[in-house]
Amino acid sequence: MDDIVNGIIEAFQLIITMDHEVMEIAQRSLTVSMEATIIAALIAIPLGAVIYYFSFRGKRIVIGTIQTLYALPTVLVGLLVYLLVSNAGPLGMFRMLYTTNAMVFAQILLIIPIIAGLTIAGLSSLDKEMKYTIQSLNASAFQAIVTLCREAKFAILSGVMLAFGRAIAEVGAVMMVGGNIRHFTRTLTTAISLNTSMGEFATSIALGIILLSIALIVNFGMNLIQTRHMGGEKDV
Repeated sequence: MDDIVNGIIEAFQLIITMDHEVMEIAQRSLTVSMEATIIAALIAIPLGAVIYYFSFRGKRIVIGTIQTLYALPTVLVGLLVYLLVSNAGPLGMFRMLYTTNAMVFAQILLIIPIIAGLTIAGLSSLDKEMKYTIQSLNASAFQAIVTLCREAKFAILSGVMLAFGRAIAEVGAVMMVGGNIRHFTRTLTTAISLNTSMGEFATSIALGIILLSIALIVNFGMNLIQTRHMGGEKDV
């Protein structure tokens, strides 16, 4: 028990004094996850909107597949990216293995289904007549999709924030393709895993507190967005 208490006290000291290595790891985690989330959103939001807007054979199967990929095992994503970016892989020429670029790539693949699926869900929650009304005004498909996305912006943004939370809490894939190299590819989750195995509980607790704080901020942001969304609906 004393070890735990002492570890917590030392952890807060590391945070308050802004220990260089702790802050470096936290900053790297935020940077990698934010880059991955932004790139994934730029791909997944249009993809989800197009899937929602157009009717085609096998649409339900496509949506079902995307929803199934919500629970995609992270180690499988790590394995796939490792095979792609390793020296013998098709992307080996870019020398991405054991770099933050490989970690971003892995997180992108991991969260694209989440953002795409929640974009579809957000658009599907809109009034069904809205889509047909926009089409009746002779709007192009692009204009209609943009308009619908604006109407569902709170739901879509919530999906993006949820994906960011999934990305920054990821450990399996980033450890496989990043290598958990000190000062280069070590993130909050991989550092917690390593330091715990080495008995460095104070550092692990400090990093855990930072990770939990980020998760709470993201969760608070999602609740705030949902509250504003519900308030907007009541005003209408």
